[in-house]
Amino acid sequence: MLRFISFGSGSSGNCYFLCTGNDGLIIDAGVGIRTLKKHFRNYGLSLAQVHHVLITHDHADHIKCVGSLSHDQHLPVYATEAVHKGIDRNYCVARKVEADNRRYLVPGQTITIGDFIVTPFSVPHDSNDNVGYMIEAESVRFCIMTDCGRVTDEMAAFITRANYLVIEANHDCEMLLHGPYPEHLKRRITSGTGHLNNNLCGEAIAQNMSQDLRYVWLCHLSEENNHPELARKTVEAVLRSYGIVVGKDLQLEVLKRTMPTGVFDLL
Repeated sequence: MLRFISFGSGSSGNCYFLCTGNDGLIIDAGVGIRTLKKHFRNYGLSLAQVHHVLITHDHADHIKCVGSLSHDQHLPVYATEAVHKGIDRNYCVARKVEADNRRYLVPGQTITIGDFIVTPFSVPHDSNDNVGYMIEAESVRFCIMTDCGRVTDEMAAFITRANYLVIEANHDCEMLLHGPYPEHLKRRITSGTGHLNNNLCGEAIAQNMSQDLRYVWLCHLSEENNHPELARKTVEAVLRSYGIVVGKDLQLEVLKRTMPTGVFDLL
């Protein structure tokens, strides 16, 4: 059985865990390794169950602990060449990924990593590079796309294929517009290489989901410009406008910014 846990989703640190009965991988390493070990112990798990690390992009909240995690647990780190170079340049990453642990991905090229069939795809964001992942294991298709300036046709096609989807719902437009951020930051967030708002997130799901989509998690919510209940209600309202009923046609949940979720069984 494929299982999923989020250990943090937001600007304070992002980290997700997928495992089969025999293999496990982490997506992004923005949570401190001591905190991560504690979370694993609390779930009756061990970091020894993790055999691979996938990185989406090179912003600090996704990579600040990747070198330490890779070194301490002897883990290969999969990322595009541009992301690996970005990790090397990022001063927030105290320990870099050692050369022997680097593995290189190319968007659009599918590879097998242990029990997982992994397809990276390009996601527009103002980092050196950014990818989402379609991860297939045990006849389940799990898709994650975070830090999205917009939803491209390629991303939409992966939503259509997904059974389980993690997708960004970063901000509420009105909260951002009237909030404390300076204008240049507001422009950055709302640009095509910034972050996805609640409404556009809902539209992306509604316009591209298939009947095979069972569960959606909203990720990377802004602390200042969003609220979990607001994000959920906004996305739910957009889905309802398309005739899609949450709780009947699919399940919808918001990932916590700094706290782990429960364990989700992906059937």
